[in-house]
Amino acid sequence: MQARELLINTSVHIPPLRALEQLSAADAERHLSGVGHSIGEIVAHASFWQDWFCDRCAGGAEPMVMSAALGWPVVSAGTWPDLHAAFAAGLERAVSFADRAEQAVTPPIDFPPLAHYTIRDALVHIAQHNSHHLGQVILLRQLAGLWPPPAGSWTW
Repeated sequence: MQARELLINTSVHIPPLRALEQLSAADAERHLSGVGHSIGEIVAHASFWQDWFCDRCAGGAEPMVMSAALGWPVVSAGTWPDLHAAFAAGLERAVSFADRAEQAVTPPIDFPPLAHYTIRDALVHIAQHNSHHLGQVILLRQLAGLWPPPAGSWTW
């Protein structure tokens, strides 16, 4: 399994950390008019689920949260650097499970659509979830005039 290419050095779209590159706390915490979440809130949400799946891959038995709102942590002013660092660390942590990709998530996730998950399935789930939300981050950066990131982006 090429977990690093799936989660960090993506080739299908801009790599996750490049999408977040050089955002100030003010920019990450800004709420644009008519938009439900700030960039920081979206990254906190992605990080929440990334950590939850990694904990499950590590053998944890924490059940899924009982409502979607519980998967959206409250983001306090000035916490962007820590959120960004936690998200990046979570990516590396997820990659660390790749050598056990064929093993079942044990104990099984107590949600029927995910009960059969292997670690590979969990890593793909993380990558897809992150991809969805990083697309939102890119759109918010575009709307805020903060795109492309300083290192550039693909134009197609």
